[in-house]
Formats: sequence, C-alpha cells, structure tokens
Amino acid sequence: MATNNGAGKARHKFHVKKGDTVQVISGKDKGKVGKVTEVLPTAGKVIVEGVNLQTKHVKPQGDQQGQTLRREAPIYSCKVMLYSDKKKQASRVGHTVTEAGKKVRVLKKTGEILDK
Repeated sequence: MATNNGAGKARHKFHVKKGDTVQVISGKDKGKVGKVTEVLPTAGKVIVEGVNLQTKHVKPQGDQQGQTLRREAPIYSCKVMLYSDKKKQASRVGHTVTEAGKKVRVLKKTGEILDK
C-alpha cells in the first residue's frame, strides 16, 4: 500500500499518528504500552516511548566524560496496535463520519473516538 511521490522513496500509509497510545503486539517488547513520539513514513516505522530500547556507548570527547545512553529505536508500524487507556484494551481502528460531517478514527472494540 505504499505510494511513490516521485521522490524515489515510497511513503507508507499508517494507522497510527504521533501522540497515539499503542500496544506492541509482537517481538521482544510484546505487551508494552507507550505513546508514539515520531512517525517515519519512508521507513514504515514508528518510535514509541519506552519500547525497543537500545544502548549507545559514547566515547569521551575532549573534556567531556564518556557515557552510556539508552534510547528508543524505531519499530515497524505493523507491530503496534492502537490502545484504549479507559478500557485497557488494544483494538483495530475504523473510520466513521460524525453528525458534523467530520471523518474520525474509532477503536473497533471499544467504540472510543480518537480524533476530536
């Protein structure tokens, strides 16, 4: 489902947006819940708070000390599912039109509206 915008890189279509709460559904961090901090459309990946942590060792530079940094690495968007904080349940996403004529995202299991 990737489309090419003529720039040579394919952009992927996402079911999640920056700021959404998601749950990881596969991999070493399965079951963890976090907020999406960044979306990487050309890679088809997202960065989630507290998920897929990697250690980076930084050498001392001049008068600075060396250190070890822990940071979140990107994971594929297909490995995350939208999560309802109220019901504590992961769900697929659907779309519906409100009375005002605005198209909004809705969690299928809980019926919770995500876009306001």
